[in-house]
Amino acid sequence: MTRFTEPAEDLSRRAKDYIDLRLDDVKLRTAKGLSITASKLVAFFLIIGVGTSLILALSFGLILLIGELIGSYAWSAFGVSVLLALGLWVLIRRRDHLFKDTFVPLFINLFFNDDDDEQEE
Repeated sequence: MTRFTEPAEDLSRRAKDYIDLRLDDVKLRTAKGLSITASKLVAFFLIIGVGTSLILALSFGLILLIGELIGSYAWSAFGVSVLLALGLWVLIRRRDHLFKDTFVPLFINLFFNDDDDEQEE
């Protein structure tokens, strides 16, 4: 009787192994996607932090320089504030092109990318 059930037992063992391999594949792809996303977020926040510090230092230096030239630090601070407000206005007006058009394809490729390994299967 054991010889009769041997193919079914072998099939169930192989099915279990296949399911385990597929679960491992999903776990690996999820880990890869999350690690890439996390590294991009860390890089993004570092760039934002350094960029903010740079803009702050340049603004302060520009206020001091213009203030010395025109004799009024208040007016130079106002002028630099207007320049920064114009930059913010441009960013707000172009936010769809700068952010949505950039990040949507990135995340689509990240989570739905078919690697060469998958095409060989």
